[in-house]
This record gives sequence, C-alpha cells and structure tokens, in this order.
Amino acid sequence: MRIVVHGGQPLNGTFRPSGNSNSAIALTAAALLTNEPVTLYGMPDTLSTAATLESAQALGVEVKRDGAVCHLQAGGLQTRFLAEEVTDGQVSAILFLAPILARRGHARIELPPPLSRYHTHLAALRDLGVDVQASGTVLDLHAERWESREITLLQASVTTTALVCMLAAVLGQDTTIRNAASEPHVQDLQHMLVAMGAQIGGIGSNLLHIRGSETLGGAEMTLSPDHIEVATVASIGAITHGSLQIEGVKPEHLRLIVRVLARLGMNLYLNGSTLLLPAQDGLMVSQADEDLDVPIETAPWPGFPSDLVAMTTVVASQARGMTLIHEKLFSNRLLFVDKLTAMGAQIVLCDPHRALVVGPSKLRGGYMDTPDVRTGLALLGAALCAQGTVTIDRAELIDRTFENVVSKLVALGAQIEVAQP
Repeated sequence: MRIVVHGGQPLNGTFRPSGNSNSAIALTAAALLTNEPVTLYGMPDTLSTAATLESAQALGVEVKRDGAVCHLQAGGLQTRFLAEEVTDGQVSAILFLAPILARRGHARIELPPPLSRYHTHLAALRDLGVDVQASGTVLDLHAERWESREITLLQASVTTTALVCMLAAVLGQDTTIRNAASEPHVQDLQHMLVAMGAQIGGIGSNLLHIRGSETLGGAEMTLSPDHIEVATVASIGAITHGSLQIEGVKPEHLRLIVRVLARLGMNLYLNGSTLLLPAQDGLMVSQADEDLDVPIETAPWPGFPSDLVAMTTVVASQARGMTLIHEKLFSNRLLFVDKLTAMGAQIVLCDPHRALVVGPSKLRGGYMDTPDVRTGLALLGAALCAQGTVTIDRAELIDRTFENVVSKLVALGAQIEVAQP
C-alpha cells in the first residue's frame, strides 16, 4: 500500500486507542489451553491478529468475530504440527506450542531460520524439563507434568515469559520464574490465566510464582488499550501543534512514558482514564540541571519501551535543544534515522545504539519506504509534520500492529491519501 501524506496539518479532537495487538496474540494462544469457550473484548483488527486467528483456526479452533468481540473455542486440537505455512513466519507463533504440549504432550514446529532467534525460548523450555530435539529448522518437543520448577529466564523476553506462564498454568504444580517480562500485554495474559483457574503471584513484577491446574476453564477478558499507540498518537499531536483528548487509557501504563516525553517539552496530563494534550507553540528540551547530559534510555518494562524509540527520536527532532537517544535493548532500532536525515533532520548516529538529535529541524517532503512495523508509524508522524508532500511505500506494515491507524488519523485532521500501487 502506498500513501501520500500532506504535512503541516495539526491533529485535533478525541482519539480512542484499540486493544493491544500483542495481548491479542498471547490471549488467542491461551484460549487453546481449554476446550471451554473464551471471549476476548477489545480485539484489534490488525494484520498480526488476523494471522494469529488464522493459525488458531488451522489448529481446529472455532473463531467468531463480532467487531471487537472475538469468541474462541478449541474443542480439540487437530494437529500437533505447526508447519511454516501455518505459522506464516511469525516468531509469536511459537506461543501455540504451549497449548499443544499442555493438551497433547508432543509438538512439532517448523520455524524460519535462524534458530538463534529462539535461543531464549528454547532454553526456558529445557529449563522446565521439556525435551527439545532440533533437525534443521524443525523442532520436536515432548513435555510432562512437573511438581516443582524454579527457572531464571536468560532475557526478560515477552514471548518467553508468555510461553512459560501458559505451560506452568497447566503442567506445573508449583513454578517460580525469575527475570520475567512484565509488560502490560504479559499482565493481560497472566490475568486471563488466573480467570481460567491458575494461581499466579507477582503479576506486574519480574518474579512470578504459578500454581497450575490440570484443567483450565473458559474465561472472558478485556484487552488493555495499546499504550504504544496512545503515546505515539499523542506525540504526533504534539509535533503537529495539535490538541488531543485520548480516552480509555490505563494511567498506570503511561506514567513513566509521560515523564520521559515531558523532557522533550510535551505537556501531557493524565485525568483518570483520559490523556490530555493541550495545544502549544513548540517543544523545548528540558534545561533543568538534573536533565543535562542525561540520555533518554530504553529499558525492560516498567522502563521506557523500546517500541517508542523511533517516535521519540522524531519528537526530539522537533524540540529545541540537543537530545541523546540510547537504545539499550536492540542493535537495529535506530538504523531508520537515515530516513529522517534525508527529510532534513539533524541526527548523528553515534553507533547502532545511540543517536544524537539536534532540533528543531524543518522536515521536507519526498519519498520513503517503511522499513519495519516498529518504525512505520513514527515515519508517518514525521511526514505529518513535514513541509510539503511525503509518499510512503509499504505502508501496510503500519497496519500489522495498529488498527486502522490511517483512518483514525484522518478523523483527527490528518491529510492522508491512499494511492494505487
């Protein structure tokens, strides 16, 4: 999909975020742990959730959607084998191993190479006592019930934590997990497992204690609003000199994000479940003594999310002053800055983890493609505050994680046209 963006239009109005796509993926996999019905509210209509539901149907799950309400029932799993055409190359498809192992004891999965991408996941499975045999990119796994296990994850990985929690909820009598991820979408999964009959202590922390149940029941669950979408849209509103009211947020998911963005001059106010962005003339990097020479750093939750590093870099390019962005978690998240410098931003990429941004810069129109799903919405934000017209190719990648984001932004005043390929 190709879109044409006419920049310079402020975003104004009321915005309501969709449910968290990462929650939707994990909760769909968890629905396969029981043969009783599961209902998910706030299910976003994204490419990633559509692919996940298709994978669930291929495994024999009955899926019924009514807008944002999704009904799932896995009476029986039709296969133990997750072929590559079923997983569609999604790393998150490894989550389906949990219900297959929990209900049938054996599983086989074909993964796109390299297997090193799955090192943390496979190490955790082996620590739980799961037998994992690899033949090329095909894995055969066998799991049995355990009385007591205590494991420490190699990384605070969201996918690994979700996988281990689901297995522990059914196969383990008593399981302790250290260095667990604690993002909002992980908490959504843990709350649903509790609703299904498991006992989980430490939700929201990196130390979990799970007492499983051999038979989990059905459940109803409302997905958390997507905090990344909330913060991103608020940021786009700020750099376009707009005024927004974002409703239906969870303040506990945004407090640190609001504090970090305040260092770039964004005035955001939490009022219950509403986030307010009043109009302001321009952004300025904090000049407080305690903020000087202090980078904006990403960290595992509850730290500043890596998924916001691209949008934060765009905001820094529009704020008067100098900002050092330090992406501590991933080595490739800042490589998109060449797209911004081509638009006129003043950014020095010090190394794959650090970028020095000097603002404000007048961004100009032109052509760009969307390098990946995490930076696509940030580049769209840059286009919306640019002078002139920006053409963005491969814009469908934005819809992989965010629901109907282009039409939502148009409703707020953005001038975006969908062009023919």
